[in-house]
Formats: sequence, structure tokens, C-alpha cells
Amino acid sequence: MSQKLQEKILSSEARAASLGARGDAVAAANLSEFDERIRRALDAAAEKKALDLTILDLRSIASFTDFFVIATGTNRRQVQAISDEVVEQLKRAGNRAARVEGYQTAEWILIDYGDFIVHVFDEKARRFYDLERLWREARRIDVSAQVLGSEISNLKSESSNLKSERLKS
Repeated sequence: MSQKLQEKILSSEARAASLGARGDAVAAANLSEFDERIRRALDAAAEKKALDLTILDLRSIASFTDFFVIATGTNRRQVQAISDEVVEQLKRAGNRAARVEGYQTAEWILIDYGDFIVHVFDEKARRFYDLERLWREARRIDVSAQVLGSEISNLKSESSNLKSERLKS
């Protein structure tokens, strides 16, 4: 095995271990399987440069919600900006959060939409609370910027098409 390949494997294993994830539980992102609201939340977080976007699929292990959307900001202002953008984007689409908690301290902001919950952490709080480890039985989907970028383009074109259709009628 080449040195580069070994380093790549060790690097991905170390990252998974540091996040408390089992290698077999991490799935590639296929965002088309998710509700448009979840995709909008991911889009909003990505627009504010959120790090380590992850979805936990809790449908088979929890009854209080179906998904966690997890994002990280590098400081208090960014965590609040990510949260604000998620709330605003979803409000524009006609979806209001049932509640928002933790906004003032901005270590961990929880935005509850009922069937999914958005968690926006600062880096220290994300490592400390480690939801990926706590909910390790959940299917985990890491959302890469590349996959999200193509999904964002698709959402924007769908939105433009809908607006065009409305204007025509």
C-alpha cells in the first residue's frame, strides 16, 4: 500500500474517531432523499460558512424527531449568524421554528422544527457534547461542500422555475 494511501486512510480514521463515529455509520451525502426544509437549512448554514455539516437520521431510534442537522461555527458571532440564516431562510419558505434555545450564549443554539432539529455549535461545545457519539446508532450523513454546492444550485433553479411559472399565470 502506498504511503499516501496509508496516510489518507489513517487521516479519515482519526477524524472519525475524534468525532466519535464508527466508520460503517458514516454515509455519503445524497441530499435528494431529504425534505426540502432540511436542504434549505443546510444551504443557509453553508452560506454562512458553517463547518462539519452533518445529518443524523434518528427515525429508527428516536420518537421525538426524525433528523438532527448539526453545524459548527468558529465563534459566537458566526454561530448566531448561522442560526439567524437558517431561521430566516426557512421562515421565507413558510416554516417557523417551534422554538430557538441558546441564542444569547451561542455555544449551542438549538432550532426545533418538530420533525428535525438544527444544532449550531461553537467548536468547543461540539467536541464536548459530541452528539455524533451520543447518537452513534443513528445513520450519519456528512455533507461535503461539493455535494451541497450542487444541491444548492438545484434548489435555486427549482425556485427560479417556480417564480417564472407564477409570473406567467
